[in-house]
Amino acid sequence: MSTGLDAIIRQKVQNWVSGNYDETTKSAVQKLIDEGNDTELTDAFYKELEFGTGGLRGLIGVGSNRMNRYTVGAATQGLANYLKKSFPNQEIKVAIAHDSRNMSPEFAQVAADIFSANGIKVYLFSELRPTPELSFTIRLLGCQSGVVITASHNPKEYNGYKAYWNDGAQVVAPHDKNIITEVNAIQSIDDINFEGNPDLIESIGEEVDAKYLEQVITKNVVNPAVIERQKDLKIVYTPIHGTGITLVPKALEKIGFTNVTIVEKQATPDGNFPTVVYPNPEETEAMTLAMNQAKEIDADLVMATDPDADRVGSAVKNADGEWQLLNGNQMASLIIFYLLRAWKEAGKLTGKEFVAKTIVTTDLIDKMCDSYGVNCYNTLTGFKYIAGVIRDLEGKEQFIGGGEESYGYLIGDAVRDKDAIASCAMIAELTAYAKDNGQSLFDMLTEMYMENGFYYEGLISLTKKGKEGAEEIQRMMSDMRNNPPAEVAGSKPVTILDYQNLVSKDVATGQQTSIPAEMGIEKSNVIQLILADGSKVSARPSGTEPKIKFYVSVNAPLEKAEDFNATYDALKAKVKQIQEDLGLK
Repeated sequence: MSTGLDAIIRQKVQNWVSGNYDETTKSAVQKLIDEGNDTELTDAFYKELEFGTGGLRGLIGVGSNRMNRYTVGAATQGLANYLKKSFPNQEIKVAIAHDSRNMSPEFAQVAADIFSANGIKVYLFSELRPTPELSFTIRLLGCQSGVVITASHNPKEYNGYKAYWNDGAQVVAPHDKNIITEVNAIQSIDDINFEGNPDLIESIGEEVDAKYLEQVITKNVVNPAVIERQKDLKIVYTPIHGTGITLVPKALEKIGFTNVTIVEKQATPDGNFPTVVYPNPEETEAMTLAMNQAKEIDADLVMATDPDADRVGSAVKNADGEWQLLNGNQMASLIIFYLLRAWKEAGKLTGKEFVAKTIVTTDLIDKMCDSYGVNCYNTLTGFKYIAGVIRDLEGKEQFIGGGEESYGYLIGDAVRDKDAIASCAMIAELTAYAKDNGQSLFDMLTEMYMENGFYYEGLISLTKKGKEGAEEIQRMMSDMRNNPPAEVAGSKPVTILDYQNLVSKDVATGQQTSIPAEMGIEKSNVIQLILADGSKVSARPSGTEPKIKFYVSVNAPLEKAEDFNATYDALKAKVKQIQEDLGLK
């Protein structure tokens, strides 16, 4: 073995070669040793793959810093140990699903074996299924926990492991930290019970699909008559080689749409994602095949789901007849714009309904909710916080829908995570509603802006590596907290919202008031700068990468449809000016 390796890393590598690991794993490690691949060995073994607040995510491969049966095994054993402590003298049940990624079925089986070896009942999906269905299944079958094997929209080299609690939401405090403690307590693979008990593993599939489609899709339809009239709406859909193919076509068919075109080149689940560079519906490249097909058939709507089908991207024809992507804020706003109107027209608004979104998602949603007398609750970034609001208000207020700017939306409360399946059905319905009223979806977007103001959001993501980068990120956050500029893009800062200290500061007087630590809000290193003209800048450092993100929101009136492009360009220019004035580079 190379003497160039750090001594601690060299010992870890030797442990994997000589320990109770399977022969395939040992051979793979030995191959790296024989090749003298110190760079790969170092990266694979220099640390443990961290079990964070949401679970695991990393490159697939051998080593302690990789996704493999042993890191998945330690995570599962730790979760099993915590479940047994949390639910003593109970039959513990866990649901497991996986996406289309390489090694996902194998990792799901490893997790099932370990849970069952620990006396835990397992409901294992027989084939790939969307993440939102896993969330639904936990509550449907009365499980205490759940796991889905997925790395969402990461590149093909990655996989991951998401852990859920008994409410169907991803784990939150105190369970997240407690699970991490149990996982970190696994010091050896000999502490992991890999020998499964087949008697405790039950295969599930189509019977759960049917209940999901009925409770999550059919019951959320607001305008069945509109769908019937517009059932031949031309929809192009692509699952981008992911799990959406299992349920999106069925969901659209179930609520009545008959003219759905699937992008065949991307219809087959494939963890190598052969037709895209990056399986992310936020990226134009990933949507190209679908938009080309839409042009060929003169479609009304394009939709694409990411590999685990919890996020959805959409494209529409603009006023010039060109296909363009809608961003996450635009689609979240359109969904709420439609739901509020449709619920009011159906006589379903009683004063006890609510919407939920994150604090970095467009304030247009708050404005629309206010005009309908509907509560809009803002949470920290992460759908687990939206799920927490739904849980806290259960039996008190009815959840209409909600979302976040990163293409995740939720309709109704049967699922407690972002749900691209239900979102695809709702986006199709609202497009049908627009067409029933002689509009395109772009026309509906324009109408929304004319009624409520044109809101535009820009995201500025800065990478600052190393010790100097970390210090620069700290300085940026400190300056926003304590030394805001006198003027930004011609407007004075009026309020600073500091979520780290849970205080709101009046910039002019210096007076501080408390931000209540309530539903969806807890201490978090996030700063929001509110300007006098209603613009807002949110700053949030990443907890896992050397990055800091700035979410900039600006708005202006839109008097008439013909002003759309000019207003859009002016708002984009304003975001750029804010970026320059704040020195964000």
